[in-house]
Amino acid sequence: MKFGKRVRALRRATGLSQEAFADSCGLDRTYIGGIERGERNVSLINIAKIAAALNVPAVDLFEFGDE
Repeated sequence: MKFGKRVRALRRATGLSQEAFADSCGLDRTYIGGIERGERNVSLINIAKIAAALNVPAVDLFEFGDE
């Protein structure tokens, strides 16, 4: 769940819709929605795609702060 919330926060910070973000990742919009809701287990390959689309190192996707 924390991973999905982090992806959502970073995506929103870029101003991208789920659909535009999914296109930039090369993934389906419903898959991105599932990740953001914590319903999906994400492979390392897709983590790399998400990080690249957000223009951040993959490790940044795991910085959850004080949640």
